[in-house]
Amino acid sequence: MSSYNERLQQIEELLALKPSLNEAPEPLLRAEITRYVAARYEGSRLGLREKSQLAFELYATMRGFDILQELVENPEISEIMVNGPERIFIEKNGRLERLPLAFDSKDHLLRVIRRCFGQGNRVINEERPIASLRFPDGSRLQAVLPPASPDGPALSLRRFAGFTPTLDELVRRQSLNPEARFFLEKSVHHKENIFISGGTGSGKTTFLNALSGAIPPSERILTIEDTAELNLQNSPNLLRLEARAPGPDGNGEVSLIDLIRAALRLRPDRIIVGEVRGEEAYSMIEAMHSGHPGSMSTGHADSPEDMLERLALLLLMSVHLPWEAITRLLSSALNLIVQLERTECGLRRVATIVRPQKSDDGRFHLLTLFRRDSAGELICCQKPGESVFSEGKEAKYAF
Repeated sequence: MSSYNERLQQIEELLALKPSLNEAPEPLLRAEITRYVAARYEGSRLGLREKSQLAFELYATMRGFDILQELVENPEISEIMVNGPERIFIEKNGRLERLPLAFDSKDHLLRVIRRCFGQGNRVINEERPIASLRFPDGSRLQAVLPPASPDGPALSLRRFAGFTPTLDELVRRQSLNPEARFFLEKSVHHKENIFISGGTGSGKTTFLNALSGAIPPSERILTIEDTAELNLQNSPNLLRLEARAPGPDGNGEVSLIDLIRAALRLRPDRIIVGEVRGEEAYSMIEAMHSGHPGSMSTGHADSPEDMLERLALLLLMSVHLPWEAITRLLSSALNLIVQLERTECGLRRVATIVRPQKSDDGRFHLLTLFRRDSAGELICCQKPGESVFSEGKEAKYAF
């Protein structure tokens, strides 16, 4: 691979010949770069493969992710993590590995980050050192610059898989079993409020996408996200809403709370919030509790108990209610919590499914419906003849 400075010089030479390429669409830019490389190295010892590689590198530096471009185009890589110019990691087939790849310098990495955000009309600098960006294909870029990242610029690029697995596909992947799949599908049909909990990289968004496939196509769905990642299928009456950070002048912010309030006036049958992690928790729980059953959301926690405790603390930040009232509200609003986990071999799967029980003692009481046994198999915890469904739905759908 040629050095970063060499590539910059060649790009300057190309743009001097054809300044309009700065705004050219991707196919035209790639074609012009290929012609430029062929003409520049005509008669040299470079073979066709070397010229093609050089053209690829020039495009990657000019419009793509520079030395990361090959990783970005590899469908087996789900995430790219850069912790400074010399520490580059990827997640491939559920496993993390470090690559023998490095940027030339901190400045090299910084230029790549700034160019990517500039192309997306987003600002990232020392005054605003944290920023995120969503690409047209659904991939998401998160970057942090010094002084917030003292070891140098850092980024994480989560690639969009390009397809949405169904519940049946999750059964084939052994993420859940047919019994739990049947239960979750019927729970969606009966508009149970479902919260998906799990750690980072446990597959919460993927699972939410699959679960939403059980929503009848006749219903109107509103999705609300900080960064749009959901890819709901079979939903013709779908309206996607996305939050917006404030502009360089500090104006123009659209928060998740703003979007939830707007959604309530847009006649939704269901509201799906991609992830709850702040003051929007109260608005979401209120929507679930008062007239919008069948809503869904996700959150970061290592167990259903931790998820409920975290939601309770988020609610306390927004409303002045006694702890007992908070626990009653959550236990009433949330019908199911699906806890996901990621195993050592990289498998993302359902760890447990629980139903919060109403109580007045200020504590959370959970009825475990499905859990993993000592062999790792997902089993139903109800006794023969008992139902895992809510009251009034047992007779028709009991196993």
